[in-house]
Amino acid sequence: MTEAPLPDPRLLAFSANLRRLCEQQGSISRICRKIGINRQQFNKYLAGRHMPSTANIRAIASHFGLDPEVMFSPEEEFRALIDGDFFETFNRMRRLPQVAAFLSTAMAVPDSVRQSLVGVYDRYHYSSIYPRRILRASMCIYAGADMLQHVYVERFPHQDDRSRTAYRFRYHGFVLPIEGRIFTLDFETEQRNEMTFGIYSQIQRNTKSVLLGITSGIAANMYRQPFSTRQALHYRRPGLLSRQDLARTSALDFTDLSIPAEVRDYLGTEPEMIKPG
Repeated sequence: MTEAPLPDPRLLAFSANLRRLCEQQGSISRICRKIGINRQQFNKYLAGRHMPSTANIRAIASHFGLDPEVMFSPEEEFRALIDGDFFETFNRMRRLPQVAAFLSTAMAVPDSVRQSLVGVYDRYHYSSIYPRRILRASMCIYAGADMLQHVYVERFPHQDDRSRTAYRFRYHGFVLPIEGRIFTLDFETEQRNEMTFGIYSQIQRNTKSVLLGITSGIAANMYRQPFSTRQALHYRRPGLLSRQDLARTSALDFTDLSIPAEVRDYLGTEPEMIKPG
C-alpha cells in the first residue's frame, strides 16, 4: 500500500498565515477584489489545497504590506510579527501625497543597507518603571513589501517573584534608514495606548552589529510623564523571533554580565532619562 505524501510545510504555513491575515481584514470577497484574484482560487489557497503562482504570492504579500518570504514563516513566528491591526491604517496613511513624498525618499536605500539591518536583536535601555534596572526586550527587524518593519516584546517580572510576569507589552512598527541613520516608529498593540520613537546609528565590528541611539515616548499612566533614554540594539542572529528569544526578555540589574560590555558602557552605570523632576 502506497503511503500518502506528506503535506508541503511551506504550503501549510502559507495557508495558515493567509487565513490569519484575512481574519484581521474581514470580507474575503473584498480582499479578492483588491488583489485581483478569483474567489474560488483564493479559497484553495486558504484551504492549503493549492500553492499560488509566484506572481500571485507577490500580489497577496504586497496587499498585506509584507515581503513574500515572510508569508512562509512558521505560524508562531508569523503571529508574533503581524498581531495588531495597524497595517491597513498605515497603508491608507502612506497614500496621502505628503506622506508618499517623504516615504519615497525613505525607501530609496540600497538593498544591502536593508539586509544589513534585518534579524533578531536584544533591545536594551534603562527601565522607566524599575529603578536601576536595564530592560532587555526581544526585537525582530524584517522586510515588508516595500519597507522594513519591526516587532519587539517587553516583559517586566514581578517585583516579589521574578518567575512571574507583572507587565507584558508588544510593539509593531517601521524602520526607516535615512542618510546613515535609522529611524523607528512603533505602536503598542496589546494595550493600544502608546507610540514610541527612536533614532540610531549602526556600529559594525567584524561580524557583529550594534545600533546605538535614543528612544522617547510618553508614559501611558495618569501622570503622562514624557521620557527619553539611551538605547542599544545588539544583533543576535538572522531570522524571526522564537520562544527562546522571548524567554530572554526581562528587567536586569545594571551590573548583569549577560548584558554585552559595549552596551553597558554606552548605557552607563546610572540611568540618564529626560523626564519631569
